[in-house]
Amino acid sequence: MKKPLLAALGALMITGTGLAAPAVAATETSTGTKAPAAVQAVTFAGTVSLSNCSGSVVRLPDSEDNDPALVMSNGHCLESGFPGPGEVVVDQPSSRTFGLLNSAGTRVATLRAGKIAYATMTDTDVSLYQLTTTYGQIRSSYGISPLTLDDTHPVAGRAITVVSGYWKRTYACSIDGFAHRLKEGSWTWKDSVRYTSACRTIGGTSGSPVIDNATGNVVAVNNTGNEDGGRCTDNNPCEVDQSGNVTVRAGINYGQQTYQIPACFGLDSKLDLDASGCTLPKP
Repeated sequence: MKKPLLAALGALMITGTGLAAPAVAATETSTGTKAPAAVQAVTFAGTVSLSNCSGSVVRLPDSEDNDPALVMSNGHCLESGFPGPGEVVVDQPSSRTFGLLNSAGTRVATLRAGKIAYATMTDTDVSLYQLTTTYGQIRSSYGISPLTLDDTHPVAGRAITVVSGYWKRTYACSIDGFAHRLKEGSWTWKDSVRYTSACRTIGGTSGSPVIDNATGNVVAVNNTGNEDGGRCTDNNPCEVDQSGNVTVRAGINYGQQTYQIPACFGLDSKLDLDASGCTLPKP
């Protein structure tokens, strides 16, 4: 996993890449130059900073203004720690706070959760918090709209941007392909999104939305990368194909698809794991 920030900072400082959170938004490309104009259209509006990770206010394609807003991050970013293999957290009270960012990456508000609607590290690595405010209240108070979760499978080759609310930094690259299974320590994820090498995400970017530049919709949630070439160990995930063959891609980073999520939520942002088409793991 992209380690929660406190754990990550020590490793980053050792390697000489530790950073203070920048005051202004920055964009990284493979050459360190400014990103193309198409990428510049992706902003920080709707993203959030957590105490140890990144996240975003997300809506379902059919969400309405009076629905309680949802914040998406990683399962491994939960305040209670990593869920174990096979563990699914549903409807648990939470008062966690999130820093809401505007398009420039400036914190404009503090949002508060009422509960953890759903979280797991089994098959995927996602957490969804239900807020005490609605989408309409956030828009009217701060002029910020949520990001929309795409309900279709992402496409290889599409240009994407990983938007980190914690670091106020974006990472521009493309979808290189998909890992049938991605195994890291005790956890296994299905059909993970593999980025091209330009997305050099770091600790603290966990939970960042992965945005399809062409649509502006969220297609994945950033969660991990192979840090030093290790094989299937913590912080060194490996890919396992349908035949069981293992591939290690040192330095390559990954996200977990999110198109499955909309089918599992109904009116008023209510979770329904028994809904038709919902394939998220159940408790």
